[in-house]
Amino acid sequence: MGYFYGFLWIAVGLILLFSMTKESRIFYFAGGFFLFLGAWWVADSMMPAVNLFEGGWGLALRCITGVALVVLAVQFVREYKRKKQEAEEQKNKKP
Repeated sequence: MGYFYGFLWIAVGLILLFSMTKESRIFYFAGGFFLFLGAWWVADSMMPAVNLFEGGWGLALRCITGVALVVLAVQFVREYKRKKQEAEEQKNKKP
């Protein structure tokens, strides 16, 4: 099952990289994160003795995930505010 999740995350990352980057450049970062997450999951499945989701490795993954979530959330809020402001300007521009 671990391989399935790993390849699922990789597929999501590739979709973000190749399809969604036309909308915003932040999808390069998001796609890269999902590729990293998929590689991590596959590596955990290939090395069951190491268990990459516990201990120091698990803490490192949580820290990387936390940083990625903060970066993506900040970018989302900026994009949301920008588009809301553009919509208001368009609304005020029309008579």
